[in-house]
Amino acid sequence: MAPTPERDELTEPGTTTDERTMLVEFLDYFRAVLERKVDDLDEAQVRLRMGASTIDLLGLVRHLAEVERWWFRQVLTGEVDHGIYEDPDDVDADWHHTTDDTLAAALSAWRSEVAHARANVAAAPSLDMVAAHRSGPRGEISLRWIMVHMIEEYARHCGHADHLREAIDGRVGDWEGARERGSAS
Repeated sequence: MAPTPERDELTEPGTTTDERTMLVEFLDYFRAVLERKVDDLDEAQVRLRMGASTIDLLGLVRHLAEVERWWFRQVLTGEVDHGIYEDPDDVDADWHHTTDDTLAAALSAWRSEVAHARANVAAAPSLDMVAAHRSGPRGEISLRWIMVHMIEEYARHCGHADHLREAIDGRVGDWEGARERGSAS
């Protein structure tokens, strides 16, 4: 893979920054962790499943592309009205890939949605901005809520990704030096 800032350097979020900066930095941190979890894996490896779970790394990347699109483009700004992997017969189509689906295509979609999300967050006047669309039973939601929710979403799924990556090649943790079992993350 070509070098990218996300691959080359995993920057810890600041500990004394303002709220908006801290939320952006935490979300970007987990985005970078996700990208590291699929770094240098082949198509067979990203399809590895464990136990009874249907979760694999390819599905995780596709799901997080869809989640980025949903919250930052469909709910926050209303600029799109459909998902990337939308299928009227399969509400979890993002997770249910075929043999024709590739990690490269999933990462391309994910990176595109992350870029859109970053632009929409940067353009928002404040974290108090109310989303263009209601989110079901939650009613009105703010950009602040979306940011916190996305951090939670990524943290949970990065844990899944860590578990899957460990099963593939023993690599664990969030940072470059945490390659062997027992290294701190």
